[in-house]
Amino acid sequence: MNRFLLDTHVLVRWFETGGALSPAQRRVLSRAGPEHPLFVSDISLVEIAILHERGRLRFSIPLRDWLERAVSPPLVQLCAITPAVAAEFPNLPPGFPRDPADRVIVCTARTLGATLITCDRKIIESEAVPTLP
Repeated sequence: MNRFLLDTHVLVRWFETGGALSPAQRRVLSRAGPEHPLFVSDISLVEIAILHERGRLRFSIPLRDWLERAVSPPLVQLCAITPAVAAEFPNLPPGFPRDPADRVIVCTARTLGATLITCDRKIIESEAVPTLP
């Protein structure tokens, strides 16, 4: 079975509402389990915390509790920003979006050999990594 890394917005939609996900994305998410966890980059936790701080995301539980639940095993495996991930930055295609979080997420997917589950058009169109829109 393939490995899948969740883009930040997909993690939030999956855990919080389940809405705005494609049927293909929902299928993959429904198959997650101890044998086939979904991967999430550390940087997604930072992005979520920033969006929460700015009032763009609100949760019914404290932020730290939400973050811990959203990335808890066995469904999710958290991925660190390793030297291998950082070393992948120069290999991104010319013109790839400059957003540091997007770069970390895509480089993490490339390092893992994972398909990125995303709705981000710029990432999809870059073809820097296999995606599941």
